[in-house]
Amino acid sequence: MDRSSRNRLTEKLLPQFAGDTLFDAVARAVCRAGCLPRKELYEAWEVARRVRRRYRGGRIVDLACGHGLLAQILLLLDDSSPLALAVDLQIPRSAATLALSLVDSWPRLEDRIQFVEADLRDVLLHHDDVIVSAHACGGLTDLVLDRAVEVGAKVAVLPCCHDLKDADLGGLQGWLEGPLAMDVVRVARLRSHGYKVLTQHIPGDITPKNRLLMAEPLARAAANKY
Repeated sequence: MDRSSRNRLTEKLLPQFAGDTLFDAVARAVCRAGCLPRKELYEAWEVARRVRRRYRGGRIVDLACGHGLLAQILLLLDDSSPLALAVDLQIPRSAATLALSLVDSWPRLEDRIQFVEADLRDVLLHHDDVIVSAHACGGLTDLVLDRAVEVGAKVAVLPCCHDLKDADLGGLQGWLEGPLAMDVVRVARLRSHGYKVLTQHIPGDITPKNRLLMAEPLARAAANKY
């Protein structure tokens, strides 16, 4: 199966996910909803499981959320999060269809995912949130990082659509290709604000824009050791 396909997952593909893993169960719910591109399922899953290995609990805030699948998988992977806020300027109508399909499989999700249509700048955030964003295009990734730094929250982003025009590349473009230079500068900026940064990749066969950046305030990272 081509995990990078933009074709929608539908009930015809249910036999492809006949296993008894959590991923297979999520995939079946997505297939029954019939509204999500295949690559978005795999992207959300790979980001969510890496984030949850590092960051537990907290309110999930999925900025530039699209269908909000990332937020809902994060709730499934760690039930100690009370709820998830999924925010975008325009929420797809089919997001409700997907949410209902997931609630049908996991009733504990009911009333724990809130979809909000709003400018990302206007969302009220808290220091104990876990802020995430998968493929927030261009400068939206920087906005997500800036909003997290404002309140000192944990954050994870999967950048995409790097807009290199007038971008701060830190003078690195002589050594690094533009998008990578931009992401290196993002790491440096987070570190300058007192964040511990972790960089990983999700599998490249899902998307070539696969650099995952996770960060949390150093003081909190030190406290979590004890």
